[in-house]
Amino acid sequence: MFSLKKSVSTIIVNIIAIFISLIVLIPMVVLFINSFKTKGESNKMSLSLPKEWIFENYKIVIEQGKLISSFFNSLLYASVSCLIITIVVSAAAFVIARNRRGINNFIYYFIISGIAIPINNVALMKVLQVFHLVNTRPGIILIYAAINIPLSLFLSYGFISTIPREIDEAAVLDGCGPVRLFVSIILPLLKPILSTLFVLNFMAVWNDFTMPLYYLNNSAKWPMTLAVYNFFGAFENSWNLVSADIMLTLIPVLVVFILGQKYIVGGVAAGSVKG
Repeated sequence: MFSLKKSVSTIIVNIIAIFISLIVLIPMVVLFINSFKTKGESNKMSLSLPKEWIFENYKIVIEQGKLISSFFNSLLYASVSCLIITIVVSAAAFVIARNRRGINNFIYYFIISGIAIPINNVALMKVLQVFHLVNTRPGIILIYAAINIPLSLFLSYGFISTIPREIDEAAVLDGCGPVRLFVSIILPLLKPILSTLFVLNFMAVWNDFTMPLYYLNNSAKWPMTLAVYNFFGAFENSWNLVSADIMLTLIPVLVVFILGQKYIVGGVAAGSVKG
């Protein structure tokens, strides 16, 4: 009787999971199919296959949508900001986790409060103006790093707290200094959480639209999200080209997610044990 109930519940859960997956996947399938249609066929935005598969749509999008330059802009912003986040957060989380007293405890709570506090764009603009970082690539990279550090620190701290202190003590007895202890002993143990943070932050930065819209007014520095927005404004009646443009924007982040998905569940689960 118990096994029968368990089987029924498993079937129901699987049906629900399949239904939710279809909700997510069907729009992507529609975009993919319509990206190969003619302008007239694509206006219906249906799941029907095109009468003739037109691969020329992607060539037009790449040439007229400035996707090459925007692709490298997005790659630069996402990669460099994620690299900054992983380096800063891993070192800060180790120091705070191993000595969470006094000023370290205050710094920890001060930083992770950024998870809940909204961004003040007016104040942020003033700060960027003071440092002459408005409409610059370093400016937008630092913004992305600052925005994503709070949650990344929270997860990293929880992960490092699960690493026994005895490892530190043994390394110190063997003659390791603080820097060598972190680089040679602790950092290799952080691979799961750092991989998770890199993938999650990469996807967040790649898909972000608002920050470059506010702080980049030069189209040569636009990431792919703004390039898609601009392309849609110029070709809003050509849904075949718009669909191809969106598909080209989705491919890089999907590749990153597929390659790094095995780290995400384990890293987040381990990083949320303690906080």
